[in-house]
Amino acid sequence: MTLQSHTVLTEVRSEDSVDPAVRLAAMVGSTVIHLPGDSGYDEARTLWNTAVDLRPAAVAEPTTAAEVSAVVTASSQLGFQVAPVSTGHNAGPLVQHDLASTVLVKLDAMNGIEINPLTAMARVQGGALWGDVTEAAGRHGLACLHGSSPDVGVGGYLLGGGIFLYARRLGMATSGLTAVEIVLADGELIRADHTQHQSLFWALRGGGGNFGIVTAFEFSLYPLETVHAGMMVWDIDDADRVLRAWAEWAPTAPHEITTSMRILNLPDAPGIPESVAGRPVVCMDGAVLADKKRARRVLAPLRDLSPRTDTFAQVPPSSITRLHMDPEGPTPVTGDTALLGRLTDEAVDAFLSQVGAGTEHSLLSAELRQLGGALARKHPDGGALSRMDGSFLLFGAAIADTPENEARGKKDANDLVRAMSPWSTGRQYLNFAEEPVDVGDNYGDREWLTLTRVKSAYDPENVFAANHPVPPA
Repeated sequence: MTLQSHTVLTEVRSEDSVDPAVRLAAMVGSTVIHLPGDSGYDEARTLWNTAVDLRPAAVAEPTTAAEVSAVVTASSQLGFQVAPVSTGHNAGPLVQHDLASTVLVKLDAMNGIEINPLTAMARVQGGALWGDVTEAAGRHGLACLHGSSPDVGVGGYLLGGGIFLYARRLGMATSGLTAVEIVLADGELIRADHTQHQSLFWALRGGGGNFGIVTAFEFSLYPLETVHAGMMVWDIDDADRVLRAWAEWAPTAPHEITTSMRILNLPDAPGIPESVAGRPVVCMDGAVLADKKRARRVLAPLRDLSPRTDTFAQVPPSSITRLHMDPEGPTPVTGDTALLGRLTDEAVDAFLSQVGAGTEHSLLSAELRQLGGALARKHPDGGALSRMDGSFLLFGAAIADTPENEARGKKDANDLVRAMSPWSTGRQYLNFAEEPVDVGDNYGDREWLTLTRVKSAYDPENVFAANHPVPPA
């Protein structure tokens, strides 16, 4: 029973006798609210990662900033926490909250996109998807710092940092933010940018969804009509020589190129390229922000490794959202992650001992993303997170479609991260952290103290329940 008719309850019962979630539905006007037992509740609470089983007190689906404000105001007055989500790619850590006292606010209906080709700027609503933004920007010869899949939400990605195949040249996506519109804990809708609510704007760029619900983002675009991008594939038996060569090349590679090296075990299924389907392979995908002649020189050391498939070519930026072949649509996944320093020969040995030729594991992907370049430098005008503490990002992911597969996948991902722990920096990239972690360990001491102080200033009662929570100071 989707509740928009429960206002009558206040006429026949005393207010104190009505369930708070029912009262919430009565207080928010036309906003769709799903409660446990409603016919639409189970569908509404299901997010992109279907292995995450969230059972909140209510699910709200606002369509405007005013409706978001009404939901936050009513939830706060009734003693609920509020957990904003767009797609729910990284929703797993939300299980650490008392969901029986939490309202899940889904923003996917708020997906408007505006592109200004004259200023090379985008303004998108909080529930927009990167695939739609890249298509809209591409029609004007512009590109954005999107994620690795077209159905990744702009909101969570930007608030947590944002890195993919332009990152070593252009830095973290969150550093390109110029303004946000955000609903605060008291329901007020404000604008935060470099001139107003500056401490909040700083915290939002890397501090996650701890400070309010962002209903609109404004960020820079880049004049790129084509990009030199693609992938190279080798047989799994080539993993040893390819990974060692790539690990030696990657830290000093030109900043124009960003790559990701993976051991893939993808099924032979529709939509998966034949070159990587149905068997374990080594796959490197990447992009070079340079002209064709320069790109060929940059790629030469990788081509010297004799890939059996090489698709690098000049392509429209919108095509790169599917280059990584991430699963689209609701998918049950589990995984683990770490930031790494140097990849020594011993580190490559440890990696291959878990996922190399002849090993038995359930990981769909064991990934090493190349960092460095602009990601190694603190952005002079950036926010709480503007650089990555490491040279490589490790991520292991598995399908979790049954309890048994989830348990095995989680173990295999944990074992991979544990095997690589001697080369870990001790930090994680929180956008990839699928389980609750000690959030403070992933920021510098000064940044963490400032984040907690901003939380105290803008959400002292801890109304907002983020997947990676920052507590009030």
